[in-house]
Amino acid sequence: MILICDQIAKAGARVLLGLGRPVPFVPGLIRFVLVHNMGAAFGLFPGGRPVFVLTSLLVLFVIAAYWRRARPAQWPVVIALAMIAGGSVGNLIDRALVGQVTDFFEFTFVDFPVFNIADIGIVGGVAVLMVWILFGPQLAEECDDEAQVPEPASEPPHSAAEGPETDRGPLAR
Repeated sequence: MILICDQIAKAGARVLLGLGRPVPFVPGLIRFVLVHNMGAAFGLFPGGRPVFVLTSLLVLFVIAAYWRRARPAQWPVVIALAMIAGGSVGNLIDRALVGQVTDFFEFTFVDFPVFNIADIGIVGGVAVLMVWILFGPQLAEECDDEAQVPEPASEPPHSAAEGPETDRGPLAR
């Protein structure tokens, strides 16, 4: 989903936005501005395209190898890895086909680099994964402990010598 949204948004940004001309989106919060990023995430280390392509491929290989080996079933891990993979592929497509990454989201309330949906996927996926690594296994164990409801105690069976109880009352023995 990250990959599809990213590629549609980048195509739209390339067609609809003029290079460097901001368009307000949420006044005082965020605007659209087309930027061609030659660097890594958020414009860091410009000019290292071959390194970034290899890094993206390595990240995707590690995710695929982990997925194949561990077969993660916990939904936070699955979602986090999917977000990271989708974002990595989104930016890899740009680097491979366009030669640069298309960025277009810019915060107006803070000095922060221009970014795209793939960057959101990567950063968000890493954040989810970090929270899961730090707190998830403990939360999962607590939920498992709470889910184990003890069975009600049953009365011991009567011995054949005692025979079945009758309606004669408690003093009849």
